[in-house]
Amino acid sequence: MAANKILNFEPANVPTSAGNLMNCGITSLAGPVGYTQTQPYILVKHVRLINTTSAAITVSLYKGATAGSAAGTQFGFGTVSVPANQTLDDYTQARFDSADFLTGVASATGVVINIAGEIGLS
Repeated sequence: MAANKILNFEPANVPTSAGNLMNCGITSLAGPVGYTQTQPYILVKHVRLINTTSAAITVSLYKGATAGSAAGTQFGFGTVSVPANQTLDDYTQARFDSADFLTGVASATGVVINIAGEIGLS
């Protein structure tokens, strides 16, 4: 079995209405003749929120359905205030399967999210 590979997502702005930030699902599992690919999974190990503004911004992260923000599905920081011109880091070990989305919503524009971890095949 192949080992997991290091994965660093490109920085993204946390939207002001619930939006998708990460998902590893692929739409076609068709592979070469004689091989059926499996869905990947992601092990999130580090999440960084960067507030690029001069005012505090509240951010909520969720693990669940696409564009979800249901109560009880908060992830990592849950709901947190990111101080002006500051960063917050969360070191975790969370598995996201192909049906799992990391979604988020911010109280204002100006927060960038960085995600690092590993990707592997089931």
